[in-house]
Amino acid sequence: MIEAFFTSGHAADVILGVLLIEAAWLRQAQRWSWGAVAALLGPAALIVLGLRAALTGADWWWIALPLAASLPLHLMDLRGRLGD
Repeated sequence: MIEAFFTSGHAADVILGVLLIEAAWLRQAQRWSWGAVAALLGPAALIVLGLRAALTGADWWWIALPLAASLPLHLMDLRGRLGD
């Protein structure tokens, strides 16, 4: 049962759900802009999508694409935190 939870990708789905709740909280309670929320949580969401692809046995490029796409968002977050 636990093995099926992971091999189906549902473990990653739970993590994505938690990230979605965190995004809603940051937006509503903390009044963050959508850009700031995307910069902070976007890389994590993309990495988890890569994890989901790996858990479900997807082709290598389905794993590599979200991992590679997470870098620009991470750099955007760093730029915002460190200033221009």
